[in-house]
Amino acid sequence: MSAPKRINLALQGGGAHGAFTWGVLDRILETDTLEIAAITGTSAGALNGAALKAGLVNGGREGAREALRALWEGLGGVGDLRAVGWFRPFLPPLEVAAQISDALMPVSPGNLATQVLSPYDWGPFWQNPMQPVVDRLDMAAVCADAGPKLFVAATNVHSGKVRVFSEAEVTPDAILASACLPTVFRAVEIGDAHYWDGGYSGNPSLYPLYEPSLPDDILIISINPFYRPEVPQSALEIMNRVNEISFNSALLRDLRAVAFVKRLLADGKMTPGTMKDVLVHMISDDALMRGLSARTKMTPTPYLLDTLFQAGRSAADRFLAQHEADIGTRGTLDLVEMFS
Repeated sequence: MSAPKRINLALQGGGAHGAFTWGVLDRILETDTLEIAAITGTSAGALNGAALKAGLVNGGREGAREALRALWEGLGGVGDLRAVGWFRPFLPPLEVAAQISDALMPVSPGNLATQVLSPYDWGPFWQNPMQPVVDRLDMAAVCADAGPKLFVAATNVHSGKVRVFSEAEVTPDAILASACLPTVFRAVEIGDAHYWDGGYSGNPSLYPLYEPSLPDDILIISINPFYRPEVPQSALEIMNRVNEISFNSALLRDLRAVAFVKRLLADGKMTPGTMKDVLVHMISDDALMRGLSARTKMTPTPYLLDTLFQAGRSAADRFLAQHEADIGTRGTLDLVEMFS
C-alpha cells in the first residue's frame, strides 16, 4: 500500500456556514489516502481547525470526526444533530426555507440591534457567547507538537494587518479573536493589541502554508460565493453581497499572488525554487451558498447545520472522485480563468 498523500488545508470563515467545512472534513477523514500536514483557518475555519487537530492528536481520524461533531452540536445547542435527518422529508429545501424566513422578516431583531447597539453598550452584563464553545476544546492537543501544524488568523484592530497565531500562540483568546465580528463581539485583547475577525485580512491566510517543509498542495474549503450573476437590489441582498465580497477579498489577493508567481515560473522569468510553486485545489458549493443570506451565518439551527454538513460531504465526494489523483501532481483550481 502506497503512503498517503500529504496536503495542507485552508479553511474559510463564515459563521454557521462553516458546518459545510465540517462535512468536507468528515468525508476526508474517512479516507486513509490523504494525510493532513497543516491547517490554516479563520473564524469558523479556526474553530474547525482547532477541533480537527485536537481530535487527530487524541484519537486519530475517528477522534477528529467525533471532535468536529461535538463542536457543531455545541454551536447548534443540540444533543445529536443526526436526529435531524428523521425530520428532513417533512421540511422544505434549505434555500426555500431561508427565502421564506427572509421574506417574512427581512430585518431580524438581532441584525437591527447590531446597527443600533455596540457590544460595549451592555457594560458588565456582556459575555462572549463563544466562550463556552472554545472552553470545551482540548487546548493542550490544539497546541501539541504532534499532528498537523495549525495557523489561526485574526485582524489587528489598530493596524488593520493580519496576525497569524501558531503553535503555543493558538490560545483560546486567539481563536475567539479570529471569530470576533466587531458588531457582535468585543475586540479580544492579546498582549498589547486588540483583534477582530480574521476574515477582514486573511480568510484564510495562505502564506503560512508556503513553508518549505510543508507539501505543495493546498486544499481550500470555500464557503463564501465568489460570483453572483444577479445584481443585488434589496437592502438584505446588498448587505449579503457586501459581506461576501469583504470576506473573499483577502483570499483573492493571496490567490492572485500565487497566479503571478506561477506565470513568472512558466515564462522563465523566475528561477524554479526561488518561490514555492503551490498546487491549489478548492472544494465549494456556490449554488447552495448563493441561496442563503448572510443572516443564516448567525443562526446555527439544527436543520441548517445538518444540511450544510451533508452538502459538504457530497462536495468532498465529488472532489475526491474527480481530483484525488491530481494531488501531488497538479493544481485543479484554474487561477488563469479566475483572474481573466
